[in-house]
Amino acid sequence: MASAAEQLAANLNLGAFSKATELKKRIWFTLGALLVYRIGTYIPVPGVDASVMGEMLAQHGGGILGMFDMFSGGALGRMTVFALNIMPYISASIIIQLMTAAVPTLEALKKEGESGRKKLNQYTRYLTVVIAVFQSYGIAVGLESMRGAFGAAVIDPGMFFRVSCVVSLVGGTMFLMWLGEQITARGIGNGISLIIFSGIVANLPHALASLLELGRTGALSPIFILCFIVIAVAVVAFIVFMERAQRRIVIQYPKRQVGQRMFGGDSSHLPLKINTSGVIPPIFASSILLVPATISGFAGAGEPGWLTMIGSALAHGEPLYMAAYAGMIIFFSYFYTAVVFNPQETADNLKKQGGFIPGIRPGTATAEYFDYILTRLTTIGALYLCVVCLLPEILISRYGVPFYFGGTSLMIIVSVTMDTVTQAQSHLMAHQYEGLIRKMKVRGRGR
Repeated sequence: MASAAEQLAANLNLGAFSKATELKKRIWFTLGALLVYRIGTYIPVPGVDASVMGEMLAQHGGGILGMFDMFSGGALGRMTVFALNIMPYISASIIIQLMTAAVPTLEALKKEGESGRKKLNQYTRYLTVVIAVFQSYGIAVGLESMRGAFGAAVIDPGMFFRVSCVVSLVGGTMFLMWLGEQITARGIGNGISLIIFSGIVANLPHALASLLELGRTGALSPIFILCFIVIAVAVVAFIVFMERAQRRIVIQYPKRQVGQRMFGGDSSHLPLKINTSGVIPPIFASSILLVPATISGFAGAGEPGWLTMIGSALAHGEPLYMAAYAGMIIFFSYFYTAVVFNPQETADNLKKQGGFIPGIRPGTATAEYFDYILTRLTTIGALYLCVVCLLPEILISRYGVPFYFGGTSLMIIVSVTMDTVTQAQSHLMAHQYEGLIRKMKVRGRGR
């Protein structure tokens, strides 16, 4: 307990934090950007009666639309300019990354370094616009056919409304994409993940109140609510354990003689995380599953029979939805791990530095060993993601618990929080090193 307390005190060095001007600027910029995002989730789309949309979400909120509303931070239920949120950008990123692995031209761009990365980012932005236009036009058409107890959802349907709705929703998505990039460059952490994170966290108090209301009305027993909260805490602890777990591969560096002195002979380790892909697979899988179900949800009463069947089959708790969700999580776990870690490239870099794994020959044998270890780690990581994301989904579909207590949302909250704290600590460490270097220079001049 004493060592844990000492480690916590070391991480929360308030004295060093107060002097880290650059870190404080980044934190304030991130908070300001997220505040702008939250304000935008209350700016309505012109010509839409939000009460009808809220009524529909209340009736069908237990399905896929409830998850979409969760990712949008409640913007969909209020039908605001951020209703699409950042999901078109995520879908575009998935497509570009898949094409990078399949198209030689894009693969060559990826290997060009910074210039190639900028070019791929530009292609991702263009594709985001295309996807957002299609999705927003589908929403506009669906809104025109939507009616509730308060009347029609669209006050004045027609081409003018469709154009204004598309412009509003596409503009909101592109602004969020730009805001996320600004947070990544000038703030703390991954901006896209922080935007999704802030939307989920902002609605947690309302979700908790809804859960307690279910207990008050007798829909859920107090014992079940207590057990569910305990399970949620256990899931959070399990996520923290698995996200920090890693396999350390010992790397040995040979001794070399320079003149009369011997150098090297040291050993270090290469850490490989069990869940190398992080929170990306659940987000990617959710964004893909949202597309057909959203089209079905907004198509209105005259939708084709096959579209109704797809929408019903992909509802929460249905076997097809669970199987597709698990399959996509496993696929993206392997795919994203292959994108971020190249065994052959790592083995070549290790060989150039003179390092080797004891008992493994440098070069191709080392790359095969990395691939062997990484495949098994990714298998464990993919199964862990499936368990964390699917078990709470079963409880949600059967007992009507709010989505904000689901495995995907809890994992996003925990992972983004850990990543943000890690980045804040790295900025704090860099500030302390800079201060130490300045003191050394002052002492050197004094002498």
